Amino acid sequence: MSKKNNNIFYDPSLKKRHFKAKLFKYFAVGSLAISLLFLAIFLGDMVVKGSSAIKQTYIQVEVSYNEKSIKSYRKAIKRKYVKLVSRAELRTIPMQIKNDPSLMGTTKLVWMLADDQVDMYMKDYYYKIKSKNLKTLEDLIKNDRVEKRFNIVFFTHGDSKTPEYSGILSAMIGTIMTLLVAMFVAFPIGVATAVYLEEFSKQGKWSEFLEVNINNLAAIPSILFGLLGLAIFINLFGMPRSSALVGGLTLALMTLPIIVVSSRAALRSVPASIRQAAYGLGLTKVQVVKDHVLPLAFPGIMTGSIIGLAQAMGETAPLIIVGMIAFIPDAPTNILDAATVMPAQIFTWAGMPERAYIERTAAGILVLLTVLISLNTFAVYLRKKFEVKW
Repeated sequence: MSKKNNNIFYDPSLKKRHFKAKLFKYFAVGSLAISLLFLAIFLGDMVVKGSSAIKQTYIQVEVSYNEKSIKSYRKAIKRKYVKLVSRAELRTIPMQIKNDPSLMGTTKLVWMLADDQVDMYMKDYYYKIKSKNLKTLEDLIKNDRVEKRFNIVFFTHGDSKTPEYSGILSAMIGTIMTLLVAMFVAFPIGVATAVYLEEFSKQGKWSEFLEVNINNLAAIPSILFGLLGLAIFINLFGMPRSSALVGGLTLALMTLPIIVVSSRAALRSVPASIRQAAYGLGLTKVQVVKDHVLPLAFPGIMTGSIIGLAQAMGETAPLIIVGMIAFIPDAPTNILDAATVMPAQIFTWAGMPERAYIERTAAGILVLLTVLISLNTFAVYLRKKFEVKW
């Protein structure tokens, strides 16, 4: 220490320490700003690319319902329109005649889903349309026979090899089924394990062994759970590959350690005075846990469980291993049917060469983010509403 003129003692390194503190503060604020900037760029890019998927192009053409239409859907409309209308839409014409026999022998002006290249042209993106077909399209535009409508197909159809006819419905239903299986398996087992370790287990080698393994399982890469699910549920037990049952059980294995850790933290947050007061009234250990400790810890348990399931919902790697990246045009009806999930569907679309799949990839990401943010918001709401402050 050194001495100044008015007998005030000071540390010569104090100025340097203050400078380092300010430098660290600016570094932390700068890091946060850069993170928020990248987040804004990512979300902005997804919104710009995904917003175009809200609208889909339709064109009005004459459709002839006759025997030729049943044998070959291409003969249902004039040849010059064949390349402008979605092939998937044309394939529905024989089914329309079957469902409504009164259509046979009639010719009507019908609004039909346009080909993806026509849709790209209307949205000012890169397109591949021959000059003669482009001239036909321009004539339709001049006659007000081309318009963009809300893309209901995206929410009411499953995957398709034709981009304009692909949707996210089957992936959404597959995701719901998979998460339900994961929740019904992981939640009761995880909470029961946490209650045992926190309230009933005696300190010893067995409890230490369980705690170490649970903490290790919460930190290992998710793809290893996919390999575990493939080895046990598919190869050993012979469960149907690509099903919501296998996917849900695999995600349950992955979510189980998170639920156990969060549930133990919630149980540990209940004051010891609650237990002591219950014991003072003559209650047994089971009654104390069941009637007092568990109800008070339940909001925290639910919050941790919802966040764990939300994390599992965004996983792709373990579900790819168990085959849930298959082409699924129709929504599954039960947990044994072949299914896919939203992250896997987005991954599939991202690898497709057609430009129309890019906007569907972005739109799928926005749907997935909306669901994840909603789940996390609901978890925070539960914590705020039912949290007891001691």
